[in-house]
Amino acid sequence: MAAVKTCKILITGANRGLGLETVKQLTEDSVQKRHIFATCRDPDGPNSEELRDLAKKHPSVITIIRLDVDDPCSIKESSKKVGSLLGNGGLNLLVNNAGIVARGTLQTCNVENMKNTFNTNVIGTLLMIKEYLPYLQTAAKASGTPGMSCNKAAIINITSVAASMIRMPLLHTQYPVLPYAVCKAGLNMLTVLAAEELKVDEILCMALHPGWVKTKMGGRKAPLEPKESVEGMLRVIDSLTEKQHGAFLDYTGETIPW
Repeated sequence: MAAVKTCKILITGANRGLGLETVKQLTEDSVQKRHIFATCRDPDGPNSEELRDLAKKHPSVITIIRLDVDDPCSIKESSKKVGSLLGNGGLNLLVNNAGIVARGTLQTCNVENMKNTFNTNVIGTLLMIKEYLPYLQTAAKASGTPGMSCNKAAIINITSVAASMIRMPLLHTQYPVLPYAVCKAGLNMLTVLAAEELKVDEILCMALHPGWVKTKMGGRKAPLEPKESVEGMLRVIDSLTEKQHGAFLDYTGETIPW
């Protein structure tokens, strides 16, 4: 795995699946001054036990933060908490990983599924970017280096190939996830427009597809193990420059058509 040299990192949905695996792998390298803000909805609940154990092993590296991306008040409170712990260097990397999937077709999906999926996958990400932007701006200014990278200041939005208007129609019959696909396409547009606005701050922003992974969300039939997916994503993250600003890539670094 390529060592991601980023110091201050925040990951949403860090208590399970890809989020948890990302925290695990980021604690395995020897980057000095690394600090991970691992956020989840219920830090004290049974679904966060593995994350709590990991934080106990690496108390100087991992801080668990309560954060529900469906709740604007929770996002604000988490931002205040993280801000009090960051210091003068700001936040280098925001990984918007938390997300939900809803199955259905045009005829079977319902309003509730569409609203819930959109609230989590799009609005939650939008509010995260807005609340944490000042800390990313601080990091970009503090770096003192030109250009863009994830070691300076960056936003990685975890998206899906299901958002691709070129590829998804070919997969729709086999994987009927219309609410999820529509909302991830919305997330991709959010990423592109955020990237346009953040050029002036030299904050890198891009969309990253982790592949189809064996997690609670991806299911047991998925071909990829979390370890392989996250290893790939971290390699991509470490290699990003301004050339990939506003891009849509997968965990191998391949560009995915919009």
